[in-house]
Amino acid sequence: MERNSVASVYDSVLAGRGFDLQTFIRQPLTIVRVLSWVFAIVVFGTITAEGYINPSNSKDVLCVFNQNASACQYAVTIGVLGFLACVAFLLLDVYVPFMTNMQEKKYAVMADLGFSGVWTFLWFVCFCLLANQWSYTHDVRGIPVEAARATIAFCFFSIATWAILTYFALCRFHRGGNEVAIPTYTETTPPPPDQTTPYPPTYTPTSYNPTTYTPTTYAYPSNVPDMTPQPSLMTNVPPQGDYQPPSY
Repeated sequence: MERNSVASVYDSVLAGRGFDLQTFIRQPLTIVRVLSWVFAIVVFGTITAEGYINPSNSKDVLCVFNQNASACQYAVTIGVLGFLACVAFLLLDVYVPFMTNMQEKKYAVMADLGFSGVWTFLWFVCFCLLANQWSYTHDVRGIPVEAARATIAFCFFSIATWAILTYFALCRFHRGGNEVAIPTYTETTPPPPDQTTPYPPTYTPTSYNPTTYTPTTYAYPSNVPDMTPQPSLMTNVPPQGDYQPPSY
C-alpha cells in the first residue's frame, strides 16, 4: 500500500520528453540556485583574499573580524560547501525529471529539502557571527572595510536565497518528484485513459431491441396436377395363366 501511494505521487512517465536548456535556465528555481552559488563565491572568495591582515605588531595573520580566526574559518567552510552543493543540485535538477525510479526521485527531493533547510540556518548563524565580531572590531587600520561589510551583506543575501530554495523543495516534495513549484521545461503528457469507465464520457450506447424471427409459410395451389411420376403397380408382375413350376 505504501509503495503504491509513493508511485501515485512520484509519477515518472517521461516518454517523449526532452531537455530544453533555455527554458531550464529561465525557470525561477535555477535562477535562485545560481544566485546562491554566486553569493557563496563572494563570501569565501572575499575572506580568502581580503579577510586576513598582518598587523605590524604581530607576525601572525589575523582575521579582520575582531581577529577571530574561527569566524573567518566558519564563513569560508559554509561558503565552499554551499558552492559545491549548488553545483550538485543544479545537476540534480536536470536529472530528477528523467528519473524512472520513484524511490530515487523521492530521496533526491528530500535531500534537496533537508540540505536547503540546514544551509539556511547555517547562513543565518554565519551572518550573526560575522556581524557580531565586526561590531567589536574597533581598530580598522589596514582592514579592507568595504570587503568586510560586503561579506556580511552577502551572508544575509544567502539566507534569503537558501530560504527560497527550501520553499521550492518543500513544494516539490508535496506535489511529487516529477513536479516543481515553478513551470517545468518538459512537455505535458495527457493522462492515461480511465480503464474502469465502460464508455467514453461523450458516447451514449444505443439500446438494443432484439426482433423475433417468423418463418415464412409457402402455400401451394391445390388444383395443380401432380406431375411426379408414380411407380407402376404392374411392374414385374408375371402374366396370369397356368402356373409353371421352375425347372431345376
